[in-house]
Amino acid sequence: MPRGTKKAFLLCAAFLLTAYISLVTAHAQTSGAVKGKIRNMAGDNIASASITARQNSKDVKSVTAGSKGEFLLDGLEPGVYNIVFEAKGYSSGIRYSVEVKSGKKVDLGERLIMQIDRGSLVVIHGSVFFKDGTSVIGAEVKIEKISADGSVKKIGTAMTNLSGEFTFRQPDAAAKFRMTAKYKDITVTKELEVGSAAIYRTAISLPIDRESK
Repeated sequence: MPRGTKKAFLLCAAFLLTAYISLVTAHAQTSGAVKGKIRNMAGDNIASASITARQNSKDVKSVTAGSKGEFLLDGLEPGVYNIVFEAKGYSSGIRYSVEVKSGKKVDLGERLIMQIDRGSLVVIHGSVFFKDGTSVIGAEVKIEKISADGSVKKIGTAMTNLSGEFTFRQPDAAAKFRMTAKYKDITVTKELEVGSAAIYRTAISLPIDRESK
């Protein structure tokens, strides 16, 4: 390439780069942003949630929350937006009428709460019976999750109600659970494998009659 042509090319490239930087800077100064952090009812961060700025029923821009539930929706033109939050296993959330101003960053805070979608849960309904078929009231039931490597994690504990029943709810996922019912000095364990979100029923029978309690 001739020296004069090369010089002209470099000058043109430099000009375009300067113009691009100026355009980006100007846009950053005239646009605004929305930030925040998404959690569930237990206070845990919700990673990979989708956050969308919606204006006049149209989705303007979407981002994905980071590993700690944090997000930044930038590059928004000044105006009023509805900010929509969505994540698998949770009911959609929305923050209405968020006003975005030029060069400003709206902080929605660190406690944007999403509730679990009950329709996407694994629900385990169980019953504890005596050997004669009558219900066991006030039995302690411990539930544990058994991982593929054999490790065990305690999920929680419940007491059977007046009908001898107990309920546990878990996020939608295939898993194997171990339930241990304890009544006085009697302990019985039962395992249950679940697939996708659905209601699963199980029963645990104690090796004693009601009269033996």
